[in-house]
Amino acid sequence: MQFSIVSLFPHLIESYFGDSILSRACKQGLIQVDFVNPRTFSPHRFSKADDYQVGGGAGLVLDPLTLGNALDSIKAQNPKTHIIFLTPCAKTFTQKDAKRLSKQSHITLVCGRYEGFDERLIECFADEVFSIGDFILTGGEIAALCLCDSISRQVEGVLGNSESLHGESYEEFLLESPNFTKPNKFKNLAIPSEYSKGNHAKIRDLKLKASEAKTRFHRLDLYIRYKQRFENEK
Repeated sequence: MQFSIVSLFPHLIESYFGDSILSRACKQGLIQVDFVNPRTFSPHRFSKADDYQVGGGAGLVLDPLTLGNALDSIKAQNPKTHIIFLTPCAKTFTQKDAKRLSKQSHITLVCGRYEGFDERLIECFADEVFSIGDFILTGGEIAALCLCDSISRQVEGVLGNSESLHGESYEEFLLESPNFTKPNKFKNLAIPSEYSKGNHAKIRDLKLKASEAKTRFHRLDLYIRYKQRFENEK
């Protein structure tokens, strides 16, 4: 899996791939990440990459010529790249999207800045457009990292133990059940006794019930979808 991250400020996120799981994945060749600064492709003086809005409005907009040149260059090297724009004006990225996109061979993540993109860039280049939530960031770099991390961990071999992918939050519309480690008691709170008895069938049942309760409390919208699916399967 290869990622190209298009950003005016690549130094903000490069270090993320220097430690932990993604660093190991890069060293093993499981994923490859390169950074493209669109200023390199600017046709303007002083490598300008933005301009004022036509029709008025506060804030600058990313220049279509500069960013378009950068994306044309990426497509010339990787004709099958899957181009994703990160913007709050889009559907929310989900775990299902991460699983689906992990099958791609090359993904280009385009980070917004200032007041965002000239809309024609999205029309001409975007295969998909994603948001990571109903809030505004100063740039798309953090959003790009979220997608890159989430997609990468679905790539075979990136996680040391593939079992870690099972039972995670958002699988089957449920949040992951609570997890515990030693000691058995912490601040007068004990681990559920069944967890220590070795009856895996009972443990699975207990975890499912805990997962249902947690989802119902924190994400009622997911719980309703879970119950509807359960009823439909009867």
